[in-house]
Amino acid sequence: MRRRTLLSLAPAAALGGALAACGPAVTGEDPGDGAASGTVRVGHLPSSLFAPLYVADAKGFFADAGITVELTPLKSGQDGIPMLANDQLDVMIAGFSAGMFNALDQGLAFKVVGSMGISPGDPENSPTALEVSQELIDSSEVTTIADLAGRTIGVAGGAGATGSYLLAAMLEEDGLTLNDVEISNLSTPDQEPALTNGSIDAATPSAPFSTAMEEAGVASPLAVPAEGTTGTGVLYSETFLEAELAQPFFTALAQGSRELAADGEQSDEVYQILADTLGQEIEVLKSAPMYSYLPDLAPQPDQLEAMQSVWLESGQITYSEPLDVAGVVEARFAEGATA
Repeated sequence: MRRRTLLSLAPAAALGGALAACGPAVTGEDPGDGAASGTVRVGHLPSSLFAPLYVADAKGFFADAGITVELTPLKSGQDGIPMLANDQLDVMIAGFSAGMFNALDQGLAFKVVGSMGISPGDPENSPTALEVSQELIDSSEVTTIADLAGRTIGVAGGAGATGSYLLAAMLEEDGLTLNDVEISNLSTPDQEPALTNGSIDAATPSAPFSTAMEEAGVASPLAVPAEGTTGTGVLYSETFLEAELAQPFFTALAQGSRELAADGEQSDEVYQILADTLGQEIEVLKSAPMYSYLPDLAPQPDQLEAMQSVWLESGQITYSEPLDVAGVVEARFAEGATA
């Protein structure tokens, strides 16, 4: 796996269109209308970031629990929020966003029940990095994070997306906020061309796009999110929270997490599962750093608090008084996964 070299480091502290499904959330009982009992409808963003889901499915952990998983690909986590709230999905595994908080404030009902990829904080092997134009690096116009003030940074999904929270976490190392930079909403594949033609000064791509930028001499990494930073997780619909399959589903998902190596360098079996599921080349997956995962996939309320604070400050959230994150999080499934 390729190693990174950062220009400046801070201490390692501190994501197909949406397809709608029909019917009520599964309880594990025969609904009496011919629907498949034991089916759980899961919205997801196809990405190695959500490896526990694909590993649990491929290794039969869901099947062993009597669960048939119906995967629905989403363009973004925000696309899945109304589907989750309207019981068109039982589960969503995706990135969090300012729109998620706005939906909660507007009365849409769902809960954050788990976490997904967590930044290892390893400056030499991070799946996400703040990549700066090589031209700016070579000219010494940008040597520290503080030098990015007023500059344009490409973020997939824009200022209210998961990537903007990861960016904010890196900018904070030198006292900057999202308000101190210009954010350009660019899909991850479009970020390298934009850096090349000078329309953006930096970007926050995930691997393998970050690695490709560096190998092409287009950009160099300036920072990585601190250890423990995460902007993704597992959400349950309000109906599925009390379904009979809610705990078995999460237990199987956590079992998938425990099949993953803590250092991010996975077994050949895991890489093959991801390649088969995502249609990517194994060598590309092996060259790309991966996130780490908690063995119980416990939700991270402190990260939700930090996200809400970042998006309130940057004006991406439409309300003024912070929501009580404790009312959004449900940790009992993670606790039950290791019982």
